[in-house]
Amino acid sequence: QAFQRAEELVLTLLEDVHTREPRFLVDYARNLEAFEFALCASEDSVTVEVPLRIDGDVLQVLPCRPRDTPGGRSPGMGTSQLQVPSPATDLEDWTSVVGVMEQGGGARCLAPGKILQHLKELLISAIVHCRRSFLLHPGDLSAENLQEDAMELSLLIRGGWKTVRFDIVPVVRRYQEPLRLEGRQCERVFPKGSLRKATEEAHFIPASPRCWRSSTHIPILKLLQAVDTLKGPRLDSLRLLEQLRSQDWGEEGGKGGLTFNHLKMVLLWSTELFPSPEDWQDLEGSVYRLLVILLRCLATHRLPHFLHPEENLFHGDSSELASLYCKVESFAWNPRRFLYFHFGPPVRPGGSQGEPGTRALLQLPAEDTSYWDTAYFDILLSQFQVYQIQDNTRRSAMSQLLSKIRQEIPQQS
Repeated sequence: QAFQRAEELVLTLLEDVHTREPRFLVDYARNLEAFEFALCASEDSVTVEVPLRIDGDVLQVLPCRPRDTPGGRSPGMGTSQLQVPSPATDLEDWTSVVGVMEQGGGARCLAPGKILQHLKELLISAIVHCRRSFLLHPGDLSAENLQEDAMELSLLIRGGWKTVRFDIVPVVRRYQEPLRLEGRQCERVFPKGSLRKATEEAHFIPASPRCWRSSTHIPILKLLQAVDTLKGPRLDSLRLLEQLRSQDWGEEGGKGGLTFNHLKMVLLWSTELFPSPEDWQDLEGSVYRLLVILLRCLATHRLPHFLHPEENLFHGDSSELASLYCKVESFAWNPRRFLYFHFGPPVRPGGSQGEPGTRALLQLPAEDTSYWDTAYFDILLSQFQVYQIQDNTRRSAMSQLLSKIRQEIPQQS
């Protein structure tokens, strides 16, 4: 109810914005945001996309160059410019000329900075109008963060007992060829058609005043909703780890470290890498399936994006990730210290310190793809004494990989 009340206020503001500028549309399909809010225990923001009234399919996607980014820095992975067709006169105030071609002209592209500034001005006008109309009461909303020079417009809105931060971002949507994840088993693990439905539309949001980036926020939420239809306490496992992240695994000052978005990726990977319903029969086994993947990522300082595995989602420094690894490992070996209810492997002498053999397994080279596979993670589950899979094929694959590891790695390691 708190979220619904806050969301209604956001929609009221956006409706006022749309009345003043019809090119900013209101998306009333907000079930994904409510779904995410119900999963997330912390005060993380809720992203609200504001679609632009633009035919995204006629835009030409051009790569961003360093000179088009602030300070001439590298534009980053997935950034681009969106060139508009020359007759698009109704977008003149939202575009800027980018680059100089041999003929002396340039490409006219959508300028995220101009669009954000326009949306910010309209939001401020909408807030003033709603206050004068008594649709907003004192204390309902804080717009202080609108003064920040950011790529989203943040509003703090009180919905009953809870204050929710909404990050409002303009978005250009265009249809694209659905992703085909070659060599992966997503298609047979996830509900039929869910990957296609989640990735058939590209979402471009501001990356800098002149560049856009492809956002996977909505596609990932759609996949999480699909996971929710599968049997087993998968989302309960995510909620539990999110609670631990919020209470016990946070960094000092609340900055950096592990995020809810990281945990969402871990759940999606665990759904693919542990494909059997037998993997998800109880909460204990489900949590450990997320834990072994999270530990592996922290040990190697690499968390691949589920839809774009070449992208590493860990951007923190090594010491930060090492500190997180120790916290997560402590929980994995002795969850009784952190939970009001008990599950997990028997507590060993020495408390929460991991075994050298397990640490050696977790630190195997990340470049070897056989160490990002079901058999490898089955070995880790057996280390934590939560492996009860009876499938002979999987047990055989695990045994073969373990033999290979013992042959290739010196015993003392």
